[in-house]
Amino acid sequence: MTQAKTLTPPRIPCDLCPLRRREAFRDFSGEELQFVANFKFGEHLAEPGTTIIAEGQRHPQLYTVLAGWGFRYKILEDGRRQILNYLLPGDLAGLQGNLMSEMLHSVEALTRMSLCVFERQRLTALFRQHPSLAYDLTWIASREESMLDEHLLSIGRRTALERAAYLLAFLDHRAHVTGVFGEEGPFVLPLTQQHVADTLGLSLVHTNKTLRKLLDAGVLRWLDRGSEVLDPARLREIAGWQPTKEGRRPFI
Repeated sequence: MTQAKTLTPPRIPCDLCPLRRREAFRDFSGEELQFVANFKFGEHLAEPGTTIIAEGQRHPQLYTVLAGWGFRYKILEDGRRQILNYLLPGDLAGLQGNLMSEMLHSVEALTRMSLCVFERQRLTALFRQHPSLAYDLTWIASREESMLDEHLLSIGRRTALERAAYLLAFLDHRAHVTGVFGEEGPFVLPLTQQHVADTLGLSLVHTNKTLRKLLDAGVLRWLDRGSEVLDPARLREIAGWQPTKEGRRPFI
């Protein structure tokens, strides 16, 4: 596991941000765009396995995922890992560090990631000068809370099969809505079985047996670099879960 250290100057101007062209995201007003462009002071490029945020440390930056996949996690003293949630383009990382003295979770790159980097010290100016952007941050934090609520319900009350179906249906839906997959398949979720196990709170052996049931049901295909959902509707039915409609969502 490597640490993300290299900060490069902005390569993509905010007015040319590819996320602005995606239907999932709301656009900025002219004044908001100018503020965000000044708020941003660099970009990180992180290879898979790179630690972007480390639990127990103070971080002077906030990050918005521009491209790629990452995940938030916590580790027990004996090394057991619990993956809390996954980061996709448009998601914000590091906001917790503005409220706590140190980060209470870590963030790792699952695939190659590009992240916009923002100056944390200017966050107060955002709240003072742009209430609409401040509301967006509140919306983002509330949305993260609602996703964690659903994850907790899944771990606490769903069966192993339902948990696995929910996780893959949830990520497949998020990836399609966010525009991660583009227009051509196969649409691969870049998770290993160990990632699935660490998210579901199951052993690797139990996870393998559970995923085999989904493979046998024809709703999933496991590939060398991840999995492809073949029947999203059936997967949601197995999970007992349906996605909520969000409309155009904000990002910073």
